[in-house]
Amino acid sequence: MLELKDISFRVNDEDGSVREIIHDLNLSVEDKKFLVITGPNGSGKSTLAKIIAGIEQPSSGKVLFNNQDITGLSITERANLGIGFAFQQPVKFKGIKVIDLLRLAAHENLSINQACDYLSEVGLCAKDYVNREVNASLSGGELKRIEIATVLAKQSKLTLFDEPEAGIDLWSFQNLIKIFEEMRKNIQDSSIIIISHQERILNIADNIAVMAGGVITKHGTREEILPDLVGTSAAVSQCYRFKN
Repeated sequence: MLELKDISFRVNDEDGSVREIIHDLNLSVEDKKFLVITGPNGSGKSTLAKIIAGIEQPSSGKVLFNNQDITGLSITERANLGIGFAFQQPVKFKGIKVIDLLRLAAHENLSINQACDYLSEVGLCAKDYVNREVNASLSGGELKRIEIATVLAKQSKLTLFDEPEAGIDLWSFQNLIKIFEEMRKNIQDSSIIIISHQERILNIADNIAVMAGGVITKHGTREEILPDLVGTSAAVSQCYRFKN
């Protein structure tokens, strides 16, 4: 279980003033749950994701994971505890092949067949990708799915996705939804958090948390929260403008 207790995050602006992005935020994420955190742009969602992952440290408050205080731990230390993070824009690795990335994620020397199984799970023709370099020759959608394959290989206890729909085309987005539906269906002793305002992603959530002004304003089941979001700026419908 993940618990955020009285989390605040402040930054110093260029004029010397202090700006609070997150204010006394509290949130609990139970095991075996698929949670989507949504809200308007500028509400603090991505900052919250970075705090959970350990990329940013809160100005005050505590982050607890399975009853352990991990507030001061780095992203690497949190990864070793079982927290996985998928970036909004997947990182490219010149000179590193997909098979190498999957082996690093799994912490074992995966066979070609094992690596291909993970790639197949995210809808990639494994033989075409397993020996490809993770570089700019891959499209945004391909990089996104390879990153998700590494998340699957890592078998994290808590997996966090920051706006996974960013920078991909409509075809890739449709395949991404299928992957998340399968992840939700097969969720076992783990949890998934997705930062998104895509209605199709909200539709497959167990729970939805709404952020505005740096706080959680609503948190409940999909059935409780989603009807009030449809058609608002927090939930973008199928008219979302995907990249061509």
